[in-house]
Amino acid sequence: MKKITIKISTLFLFTLMLASCKKWVDYNPREDFKITELDYLQSESDYRTMVVSVYTPLQWINQVVPIGDIASDNAVSGGENASDVLSLQQIDDYTHTPVNSTLTDIWVSAYEGVNRANYMTQYKEKNLAGNSIEFAGKEALYGEVYFIRAYYYFTLVKMFGDVPLFVDKRLGLTESKTLQRAPKADVYKQIELDLNNAITALPAVQQQKGRITKYAAQALLGKVLLYQNKFDAAATVLESVINANAFSLVSDFGSMFLSTGENGPESVFEIQYSNTSPYYNWGGVTRGQGNYAAQQCGIRGLNGTAAMPYAAGWSTNLPAQNLANAYEAGDRRKAVTVLDIEAYKNANPSFNITYQVAPYKNTGLYNQKYLPRKGETSGQIELNYANNFRIIRFAEVLLMAAEAFNRSSAPNDAKAQTYLNRVRQRAFGDNLHNITSTGAALRQAIWDERRLELGMEGDRFFDLVRTGQAAAKITGFVAGKHEVFPIPQQEVLVSGLTQNNGY
Repeated sequence: MKKITIKISTLFLFTLMLASCKKWVDYNPREDFKITELDYLQSESDYRTMVVSVYTPLQWINQVVPIGDIASDNAVSGGENASDVLSLQQIDDYTHTPVNSTLTDIWVSAYEGVNRANYMTQYKEKNLAGNSIEFAGKEALYGEVYFIRAYYYFTLVKMFGDVPLFVDKRLGLTESKTLQRAPKADVYKQIELDLNNAITALPAVQQQKGRITKYAAQALLGKVLLYQNKFDAAATVLESVINANAFSLVSDFGSMFLSTGENGPESVFEIQYSNTSPYYNWGGVTRGQGNYAAQQCGIRGLNGTAAMPYAAGWSTNLPAQNLANAYEAGDRRKAVTVLDIEAYKNANPSFNITYQVAPYKNTGLYNQKYLPRKGETSGQIELNYANNFRIIRFAEVLLMAAEAFNRSSAPNDAKAQTYLNRVRQRAFGDNLHNITSTGAALRQAIWDERRLELGMEGDRFFDLVRTGQAAAKITGFVAGKHEVFPIPQQEVLVSGLTQNNGY
């Protein structure tokens, strides 16, 4: 996954009809050396290659992670000026409308992923030519497809609420115009079905790092259940991941965000990126290149000696002082999550650091977890950073299990404390900061811990919304409107979809 470069070709079906005299003449496009859908999914290799194409749009929904912090109290949009990446500025200021390029791109990319997954499931039993292609490991391969489709729909439903739901086949433009938005409950039902099918089919361990495992599907299912307040079921599935003893908390919190820490012992699910792309496309910055978000959050105009490890960037997605202040003294996560560039400069005079000191909405803080580093990009350097997105870590599994046990129909606060304190003991290096509260106070402590543990990893906005805290904690947030983002205007116009309330 990480080191394989796959060129994905768009699938075309050529239906050519030639008239001769007064009758139709049969025509085989292969006679003109044209590739058609009949030429796909003819072998095990075809199936395996095309499953990689289902993974690909995971990279394209890149901006969901920065939005998860920018739309919350964790970060500001930053940038060079008030019009730099205007779509993110609007989300930060809560002035976003249905005409927003970033939101539109997420919608389009997620549905491209759904369409690719549906193409695979449509021809699982028989290909377009009617042939059944069987091979060892096919069911496990489809487990990956089910997981990824569930992830695309989970992204869509938590971003936009009710969304069009289709799973039986790949849709064309004409068919897409007939779709209507399905209730969130129906979308979640399909997500759960896909994840349960994935759990049944997937192996516990994959030979190739970065591919989906049974545990990743269980962890995502636990998260999906948590979002629906199905706490009893979430507790069961999340504890099964914990009891598998397949993951551990790394002792050095910061190490897992280095290139050497990718797909490590704490990694449950990461979106893989590579810096081997031989081309670049400024018109499609999230398409088939590296992790664009790494360049976004770098320090503008940064220069220094060769020994200085960081590379320059665009000062987007800047941590807020509010987030920095939330960390207690002695919490090792603070220095890994937020970088105070001026303090860093003063502590390292030999680096001769210079940088642009006043990006827009300057906080003086930068996203240390995904800060661009020298040597981790290639070619068109701004677009080819190899940083993986750490989507689900074992620490989050522990915190989700803690919340599920605290909020279950028969709360088990002892277990909730145990899982919460495992995370805190790693953060402080001792057990002197353990939480002993119960009930509502414990619940708030778990929610607060999620902010500290997962800061700048893209969960904060969605956590505040699902726990009902958003209106109280986010400036500009309007209850009854901003829990979801607007349906892109082009979808309203072309497909006739209804718009979310208030937009």
